[in-house]
Formats: sequence, structure tokens, C-alpha cells
Amino acid sequence: MIDRGKHNLLGILVDTVDYEAVVDRVLDAAREHRGAAISALAVHGIMTGVLDPTHRYRLNRFDLIVPDGQPVRWALNLMYGTRLEDRVYGPELTLRVCARAAEEQAPVFFYGSTQPVLERMQCNLLKRFPRLQIAGMEPSKFRRLTPEEAIELSTRIRQSGATIVFAGLGCPRQETWAYEFRDLVSMPILAVGAAFPFIAGEVRQAPERLQRIGMEWFFRLCMEPKRLWRRYAFLNPAYVALVTMQCARIRTFDTEGIMPESSMLFG
Repeated sequence: MIDRGKHNLLGILVDTVDYEAVVDRVLDAAREHRGAAISALAVHGIMTGVLDPTHRYRLNRFDLIVPDGQPVRWALNLMYGTRLEDRVYGPELTLRVCARAAEEQAPVFFYGSTQPVLERMQCNLLKRFPRLQIAGMEPSKFRRLTPEEAIELSTRIRQSGATIVFAGLGCPRQETWAYEFRDLVSMPILAVGAAFPFIAGEVRQAPERLQRIGMEWFFRLCMEPKRLWRRYAFLNPAYVALVTMQCARIRTFDTEGIMPESSMLFG
């Protein structure tokens, strides 16, 4: 198990961890009914915090930010000699947490995406983990929740009997949601992004060989060019340039950010 603490990557405090360490910490929080915010960030997720100091504030108060993308893992190894042999990929992390939750009879809740995706994901998960207890599922409203809706949602999650919540709202909405709901639900929240449609079989995952060499972004771009081209055309080169400057100590990156003035209550 690897858990070597947080390191500053472009101002975002990323945890040097492996799957085993993350799963253990999630289940520990679940047993203790303790709020915890966990997110798996690739380059796009890191850059949302770089470009938005308010979001950087949120991310740097997460309990765990794990290196979802290979370029994030490579940067940690290059700058800090962390010797991470693998990333902590959101869809795979979801499956591993579900496996342990099934073993320990820890009910889970899924929030986000659409009802058809949730239903197909539930079917696939139960085929793989027959003992998994799914306490509830709710699709995203794809808008900001009112304060009343947020209170009602957090109450439904707590009363469902769930001990772990998975949020699939897309970056950065899901991280904002996890930050704001962590204490409302008093259980670990994992922001896992594309894990929902991947597990549901709605979206194809990149071949393993492309994932290993950090080219998953190219595969996804080919699958969804209209939606993703701006993200990858601008953020990937910016990430490489900024990591180079941090490695060369040409530039330092603040980790404090700016405290949000009010809740966003995304849903």
C-alpha cells in the first residue's frame, strides 16, 4: 500500500496513493460515518483548479485528490520522485470500492448522470458484485439545486442507509458537489466522472495500451470531437508548459486559492 501524502502539482495538492490506500480510506470513513471528499483528477481536472482560484480552494480541502491520469502520475514521479507505478483511475477505483463495499456489506448510493445510465450501471454492477447493496440512485438535474432541494437530497441520501456516495456529475461540477455535500451527508463522496457511463457500457473506454501511454485523451477526442476538442486543444499544451516551468523552478504555484463566497449546489 502506498500513501505518501500530498504534493503540490500546479497549486493542486495531489495525493501520492495507490488503489489499496484509497479503498482503505474510503471504507474507514464509511465505517465511521465520517464525511470525506475524494476525487480522481486527470489533466482537465487539475487545470480547472489552476485556472479558477475558487475551485482550487475547494480541491485543496478535499480529503483525497488521486492521480487519475497518467500525465498527473508522471508529473508527481518527475517532480517528487514518488515512484508511483500506476494511476488511480476513476472507473477502476469505482469497481474496487464496490467490490470492498460488497464484501463488507456497506450500502452505496449513486448520484448523477441520467436514469437510463444509472439503471444499466446498476445491472452491470450487480452482475459483477451480486452482494453489493445499492441503497439508492438519483439522476442529475443538470442545473443548480435550490437550498431546499439540496437539503432534501442530502436527507434522502442519509435516510437511504447508504454509507458511500458516488457522484458522476462531470468535472468540475461533481467536485463542487462533493465539497458542499461532504458534511451534509456525513459519509465519503467519490467524484468519479465518466465512471458511470463507462460501467453502464454507454461509452467506450480507451484500449489498455493507449491508457498506459497517456493517450486516453486522444481516444476520447476521437469519440466525442465536438464536445472535447477545446478542452484538449488548450488545456493539454498548457499543462505541459506549466509542469515544465514548475519542474525548472521558473514558476511557483499557490495552493491557497480563494474561499467561495456562497454555495453553488450543483446537481
